[in-house]
Amino acid sequence: MFKTYEEALNWIHGRKIFGMKPGLKRMEWMLKKLESPQEKIKAIHVAGTNGKGSTVTFLRSILEANGKIVGTFTSPYIETFNERISVNGEPISDEEITRLANIVYPLALELEETELDGPTEFEVITTMMFIYFGEGHADIVVIEVGLGGLLDSTNVIIPVVSAITTIGLDHMQVLGESLAEIAFQKAGIIKPFVPIVVGKVPEEALQVIQQVAKKNNSTIKLFGEDYWSSKCQTLPTWGEQFTFEDEYIYLNQVQIKMLGQHQIENAMVALETIQIYCQETGLELNHEAIRRGLKTAFWPGRMEKISSSPIIILDGAHNEPAIGRLIETINADFKQQEIHLIFAVLQDKAVNKMISLLEELPNCHITLTSFDNPRAAKIEELESYRLSGITIKEYWQEALADIIQEMDENDIILITGSLYFISEVRTLLIK
Repeated sequence: MFKTYEEALNWIHGRKIFGMKPGLKRMEWMLKKLESPQEKIKAIHVAGTNGKGSTVTFLRSILEANGKIVGTFTSPYIETFNERISVNGEPISDEEITRLANIVYPLALELEETELDGPTEFEVITTMMFIYFGEGHADIVVIEVGLGGLLDSTNVIIPVVSAITTIGLDHMQVLGESLAEIAFQKAGIIKPFVPIVVGKVPEEALQVIQQVAKKNNSTIKLFGEDYWSSKCQTLPTWGEQFTFEDEYIYLNQVQIKMLGQHQIENAMVALETIQIYCQETGLELNHEAIRRGLKTAFWPGRMEKISSSPIIILDGAHNEPAIGRLIETINADFKQQEIHLIFAVLQDKAVNKMISLLEELPNCHITLTSFDNPRAAKIEELESYRLSGITIKEYWQEALADIIQEMDENDIILITGSLYFISEVRTLLIK
């Protein structure tokens, strides 16, 4: 048993990242021993290739502005491990992490003696989350899928409503090589008779999701058909403004302080999901509180401006689809400025394709680097890009210092790539 937070955290991080046998059997075994705490939770379940974290944040902020106590389960963390299990945006305490780990630890030992094998790190954390929220610490819990959906540890929940934000090519070695295969995994969160809200997804993926929804007798709400925006614009201050409509509500000139068309789409998924949640539960929300919740929603590391002089922006564009949306935002809002881009990514991502996309930006100077993570793409793997005129720096701190020395005052520093990289950068620069 663990006496300190550090002991508990070391044990959690010492677990395998992925299970030897994929599936939900280990989760079901542990939760049954715990008398099924997940069944005591009113939940919203959110899957998708990108946009999950932002959508969870919009959901939490809207519900919190309406006086609800909202639990969230997210990954990865940006500042502290504890933020993965939060209440109204506040991470649970070190003492709670230790207490919860001590509940799961003997179960993990017992499970290791079975043919199922011991739980993975994510299974341990997910079980801790279900224990905590099963104790009644929140009115509503918004749960972000870790990976995929069908076989994800969170997929033991029967939510009030589910949402799929986006579908793109990522984690292909686990989820499948095509959009249809990936969509099938994401659509695994659709439960019988539980409504599903779908964001802006490619037609190939949408067809798969619709088939799964039909099979489960699930009502499906589609972006652009069942809910839509009649006009959008970027605000002169940092953020976006848009109009939201569906069959039931019309919200004019709603504002968010997260930048990019993709954040408008995430906010719209959140709004429609909230609308369905209210229909299913009888919850009534105040329209002005909805506006306030959207306007105050903040998710670190998503086009986040952390400095104005020089302008430094952090964005966790950690896969090929996210790089595409980042480029869209740069072309829409920063076309007139020189961009000094510092990029670091995990080895298992489509590194070549991501860099090729960034190279198409005419006003962009690219520096490739690495960071302190065993899965990070190493400098020696990036050396070949020198031939195309890209700068390579072993340490991002050195790259940042050099750029600050050389840049003009109107230029922008954009630090992007892996969310683990953004977490490291943000921790150091903000402190």
